[in-house]
Amino acid sequence: MKYLYISLLILLVSCKPKFTAQEIIDQSLAYSKSNNIADATISFAFRDNNYKAIRNNGTFELTRVVQNDTITIKDVLFNDGFKRFVNDSLVNLSEEDKNKYSNSVNSVHYFSVLPFGLNDKAVQKKLLDPVTIKGKEYYKVRVTFTEEGGGEDFDDVFLYWFSKENFQLDYLAYKYHTNGGGVRFRDVKEEKLVNGIRFVDYNNYKPLDKEIDFYNIDKLYEEGKLKKLSEIVLENIKVY
Repeated sequence: MKYLYISLLILLVSCKPKFTAQEIIDQSLAYSKSNNIADATISFAFRDNNYKAIRNNGTFELTRVVQNDTITIKDVLFNDGFKRFVNDSLVNLSEEDKNKYSNSVNSVHYFSVLPFGLNDKAVQKKLLDPVTIKGKEYYKVRVTFTEEGGGEDFDDVFLYWFSKENFQLDYLAYKYHTNGGGVRFRDVKEEKLVNGIRFVDYNNYKPLDKEIDFYNIDKLYEEGKLKKLSEIVLENIKVY
């Protein structure tokens, strides 16, 4: 009986479901209802600016409105370009400024709806070894981008940690190269459900030491070797 029990235990372990990076992301999208974003209009406020995203199954219009007493700046990122309006007048911009402003707008919208966007054509996914953070088991997925369709920051590297319990996205990190480069790590500060879709506010951290192994940043987080820089909080979220 002892050997039979051991054999059954081995069989059960060997039959435990194994998921690919693609399957994990698909499950996370389903859990968070993020697939509903593909044909929705979403608006929110972030750091005193107003954002709006209109998506229609592949086409998009991402906007940011910055307003003070006398000037209203509206930045609009489309599938095929970027435009800036100041008090409703179109402004001529250099290619450098277009790239800078469009990257800024795209970044806020990208993070606001994760894990939506992780199935874009330019996304390359790789499943890394699973990890345990704060006693909870996670799938760890690396995301990189192809140069074609990956935008100006195609060489950035992202890590995502999905709960093994329900595929919920709880942590993310990224290594970027613009403005001198750096590394950031985020954990969930608060989650909000709007029209059934999961949105997340984050605590934003950086390493205490610049010379780190990016792929082990989850260990640094557990060891208290990250410094909190800011909070990423979305306000007045609406889904139409």
